Amino acid sequence: MAIFKFTEARIRDLPLGSGIHRDTEVKGLMAIAHKTTRTYAVQGDVRRDKRFIRSVRVKIGRTDQVRLAEARKRARELMNKTQSGADPTAKPEATGVTLEEALEAHLAERSLRERTASDYRYHLDKYLRRFRKRAVADISRQDVRDLYETMRTRNGPTVAAGVMRSLRALVNTAMRMDETIDRNPVEAIRVPQTKRRRVDELDLKDFWRRSGELSAQMRDIARAFLLTGARRSTLLKIRREDVDLERRVLRFTHMKTMDDWAFPMGPHLTALLEVRLEADEPIGSDWLWPSPTGKDGHAYGPRRREGVPSPHELRHHARTLMIAAGVPYAESALLLGQRLPGASGGYVHQSHLLEALRPHAEAYERLVLERAGAL
Repeated sequence: MAIFKFTEARIRDLPLGSGIHRDTEVKGLMAIAHKTTRTYAVQGDVRRDKRFIRSVRVKIGRTDQVRLAEARKRARELMNKTQSGADPTAKPEATGVTLEEALEAHLAERSLRERTASDYRYHLDKYLRRFRKRAVADISRQDVRDLYETMRTRNGPTVAAGVMRSLRALVNTAMRMDETIDRNPVEAIRVPQTKRRRVDELDLKDFWRRSGELSAQMRDIARAFLLTGARRSTLLKIRREDVDLERRVLRFTHMKTMDDWAFPMGPHLTALLEVRLEADEPIGSDWLWPSPTGKDGHAYGPRRREGVPSPHELRHHARTLMIAAGVPYAESALLLGQRLPGASGGYVHQSHLLEALRPHAEAYERLVLERAGAL
């Protein structure tokens, strides 16, 4: 070990493999000549209440990447820490947060739809239960690989990908709670994106005929799905009080965006719902589409096996047919209950634009009825 006043030139000329050299200018600063590189480091004693705790050594950086003046500055800072009793090598204490605790924190800090929160809990209870009580910091990349491959075989790639997305989100939340978790183990796999749904072209005349063969309520539900482009839960959870026949407005309160929405009804949809309200009034239900046998008291709509497309497929068709009807992009998005992109989209309030949107809703309804042969 050599002790001398460091200069840039003397550090550059240190023979490789010559070991540790100490600076006379700054206490604790060292230059270590390894077999292939030279590095700066600082070594000092951690003392608390004048009591020796431990000696620590901290690497500063390679001598060809860190200038001597910077190395001296950082050495002084680190020595001040050790003399004040702090250990610069100490890692943050692990909180041991479990995946179950991460889920509760994740749900508490976000305003999620009831269905979304339920999906998280279902994934944890059914597919991630082996990790439920385990500290997130102890879930390894290999654990994730093994689980993913098992699920792909047993449950299919779609379910496996959905569970991995849930796990990734929960670990991200845990990382904000536990500083010792420096990487998300789900990075070990490539979680595939949700496959784009393929929707065949809709024969409107055939759809109108097939929906007409259903019961009166199922017929009206199927046609209302197409005429509004609403999501399944959005349309089926409408209450009678949400239908304003006088203003020709249909109010949606169960939206994916968590906002209330309103749809300016065309003449045909208004007449359809007026007949439906009158026909179902003796039932005494609050739901627009009541069902005495339904779990929640409302109908669940026709199934694909009954010859009509699913509500999600009809939503795809509505978006496409609105373009065919000449409805501009922004207006069609607002009719479908979608938020407009970008910062300016946040300033657009759909409920304030009902009458501005009405001509577009009526143009779309007219196109559907013409192609269905219902006019």
